[in-house]
Amino acid sequence: MSEFLVDADTLARARFGLSQVTETVAALKLLLQPVDPWFRSWKDTHVTAFEERLAAEPVWAAVIDSAFGRRWTADFLTQPPLEPGLAFAAELTQLTELDDDRIRADLSVVRTPLPPLLLTTSGLSAGVGELLTWVWTHTVEPDWPRRRRVLQADVVSRTAKLSEQGWAGVLSGLGPDVRWIGDGRIQVNSSDFPITDVRGQDLMFIAAHTQRVNVSWRLPDRFALTYPVTGIFAGTDVPAEPLVDLLGRNRARILTAAAEPVSTTALVAATGLALATVSDHLRVLTAAGLLERRRSGRSVLYWQSDTGSRVSRGIVGV
Repeated sequence: MSEFLVDADTLARARFGLSQVTETVAALKLLLQPVDPWFRSWKDTHVTAFEERLAAEPVWAAVIDSAFGRRWTADFLTQPPLEPGLAFAAELTQLTELDDDRIRADLSVVRTPLPPLLLTTSGLSAGVGELLTWVWTHTVEPDWPRRRRVLQADVVSRTAKLSEQGWAGVLSGLGPDVRWIGDGRIQVNSSDFPITDVRGQDLMFIAAHTQRVNVSWRLPDRFALTYPVTGIFAGTDVPAEPLVDLLGRNRARILTAAAEPVSTTALVAATGLALATVSDHLRVLTAAGLLERRRSGRSVLYWQSDTGSRVSRGIVGV
């Protein structure tokens, strides 16, 4: 297993936040890899245009082919931001300022030998910047206001949990392999890598629409752990009109969003509805047998019951 070695100063300065470039790299991975069910609608919407654009940009295709391994992503794609909440263009600058030798060195960690195109092409960081800008502009930015609400709600929830349960409590919910071991050690994943000493350095926890936990750094003093946001793509799917006619638009949105377990806070962020309104709709849908509920710590999670699943798919029956 891989571990971060931390001290009191590191934990005192550690922050939860979000990053537009991290979100964009996560989207790029989703376009390239098999995805969980809740990401399929989004991927189906964007993957054809992405593949067509990739076919027209051989350097992009070569970079992607070399940048993503089974257990490793090229470091230049995963650098933590200098601070959370930067605008996309400002955050991207730290990547586009890298020289070709640095890009090739990071790619060589993932794939060796590199394809000839990457050995002879200059301006690689600018090309990567154009690739990420395309992914951001076409697949992330149009949905960014809703995504930001979901991410910020998660950050607020994690920060509150930290004050209530300490690091052991908050880390246990970030991913299946993340946990507080004790003695200043955080298990970050199940991979067999050496312990990373981050004592006295900056540590950030970044919420993102991603499928798994990722570790990154910007040496010598900046480290990050990116984790899947609670609520995932809640609210991405548009409810079918027959379901809207049956339940009303807002209850149909909430039922559709609860295809996977989701918290009240995440539903508020995803729908933009008031907390009292969401709570009332959840009460009605649960009483009608369309949702199940379970307490998880201080939160309550809701998800479609078998009946709710059939109704949301338009298969109303026994």
